[in-house]
Amino acid sequence: MRAVLQRVTDARVKVDGQLIGQTGKGFLILVCAMTGDTEAQAEKLAAKVAKLRVFKDDQGKMNLSVKDIGGGALVVSQFTLAADLRGNRPGFSTAAPPAEGERLYLKFSEALRAEGLPVANGQFGADMAVSLTNDGPVTIWMDTDAL
Repeated sequence: MRAVLQRVTDARVKVDGQLIGQTGKGFLILVCAMTGDTEAQAEKLAAKVAKLRVFKDDQGKMNLSVKDIGGGALVVSQFTLAADLRGNRPGFSTAAPPAEGERLYLKFSEALRAEGLPVANGQFGADMAVSLTNDGPVTIWMDTDAL
């Protein structure tokens, strides 16, 4: 699985102008299941996200996890993280098929909740409007093949 984490002070997602998910301080997580990904990878990614120390401590050092600060997560599916950029028009054939992608996206969100995080979600497959206030900015790309 692939994910882009953005440390945020707040983030929201709307579908057809209606707010469907939001978080305060924590992460906006854009996530993509790749062909061949498993539930174990979704759980591994969630565990890594929950423990990742990128929030500032009293000394201003990135030394705290989202759990340490009592933060939350807004998780949004984003199949375009599977983009193949060899040409000028990206291809997405390495993204998991939609039914499998949705299942693993939901499994990832469930695994984050099991780690003790409050989690809000976007709507899989929908045309979403995502807004955020990036804190730092801190943006981190993760791939379970590299963890």
